Amino acid sequence: MSLAAFAALIGVIAGAFVAHLPDHFFGAGGRDMARQAIQMEMWHALALLAIGVIMMQVGCRWLVSLAGCTMAAGMCIFCGAVYFTAFTGVHLGAVAPTGGSLLMLSWLLLAVGIIRS
Repeated sequence: MSLAAFAALIGVIAGAFVAHLPDHFFGAGGRDMARQAIQMEMWHALALLAIGVIMMQVGCRWLVSLAGCTMAAGMCIFCGAVYFTAFTGVHLGAVAPTGGSLLMLSWLLLAVGIIRS
């Protein structure tokens, strides 16, 4: 659950930067792109917190645990790639879609893990 809190902290810090930095710090369309990354990061920080609560309630089920690890990795990869592109204007190819795919997989793992609990 500390990872969830840390992710939310980074989301709040990123939100402050994005709200107050001048436009020249961003690539084309970068401010809006960064806002989308912040939104994804905050939603997934809450989801990681919920996964922690679920694990406290039902025990450390391997699928739920794997969902949390996959979600954390996907969030870092996806949001990191989007932040990078927002500030530099440089796209990292398949990095963001890879992170997004991990996020989708994490939700599937979580659903199956909860059903099987």
